Amino acid sequence: MKKTLYTLLILFCTQQVWAQDIDKIITKDYVDRLIKTLSSDDMQGRGTFTPGIDKAASLIESEFKKIGLEPLDGEKTYRQTFFKDSTDKRPLFNVAGMIRGKSKAAEIVVFSGHYDHLGIIKGNDTDSIANGADDDASGTTAMIALAKYYKKLNNNERTLIFVAFTAEEIGGFGAKYFSKKLNPDDVVAMFNIEMIGKESKFGKNAAFITGYDKSDFGKILQKNLAGSPFTFHPDPYPRQNLFYRSDNATLAALGVPAHTISTDQIDKDELYHTVKDEYETLDTDNILSTIKSIAKSAITIVKGTDTPTRIPRLIE
Repeated sequence: MKKTLYTLLILFCTQQVWAQDIDKIITKDYVDRLIKTLSSDDMQGRGTFTPGIDKAASLIESEFKKIGLEPLDGEKTYRQTFFKDSTDKRPLFNVAGMIRGKSKAAEIVVFSGHYDHLGIIKGNDTDSIANGADDDASGTTAMIALAKYYKKLNNNERTLIFVAFTAEEIGGFGAKYFSKKLNPDDVVAMFNIEMIGKESKFGKNAAFITGYDKSDFGKILQKNLAGSPFTFHPDPYPRQNLFYRSDNATLAALGVPAHTISTDQIDKDELYHTVKDEYETLDTDNILSTIKSIAKSAITIVKGTDTPTRIPRLIE
């Protein structure tokens, strides 16, 4: 009995330390600055093959350098450069960095968001820039903030990869290329974060996970949030087939428990893919609580004490 109480006390104290650390590391000002910059008019909507996306990539590279991430093995910089196909000579680039694991360095956990958007589109008389504040400056910001948090914590037994994907909006080319560069059997889990800028269908302190029933990924996350007001729910929009519509899809098809976390009410989101997806429409408090909850809920996967079940492979 005494041993059980002692164990519970240690767990409680550890959680309190994490809570204090996270509030100091992932601050509202930090998150606010990143989203505001990524979704500013200066980025020109971060369209693929435009100067705007190059500016966004440079910003992400700068943040990775400040945090102290390493480039991926085999890369000299954070940019993972490739081409859409053999006939298109315009370069595309994911931006990726990592924190090498300690005792389980061969096992990989991926945190991702796509940093591209639609660029200049048909808008109205005063605005034609699709800023993509929610889609997906919010998810890219979350990925960067998580990198900062886990680097400060410095207790990851598994290797953590943080990647901003390009060309999601034109066919998911960034995620497809990234997936080819990894052995999927080495990837323990993928946290893809897309559109967390507003309150979810389930209210405050809640997000949904696509493909919730395909692995026990969501159950692990929820277990780690025991006592927290935040909850993860199964995807409430099954007809939208969201599980295979985001950057998690390629690794999921290869058997990885790769899931997307979102709060978007896609059935009634009138700002989606319009020039009105602006910073001013976002709920920064919602974004902040979602990022912190992902950070806390992922901790046992990061530390190597939990391993999500695999997803049935679609591609051999």
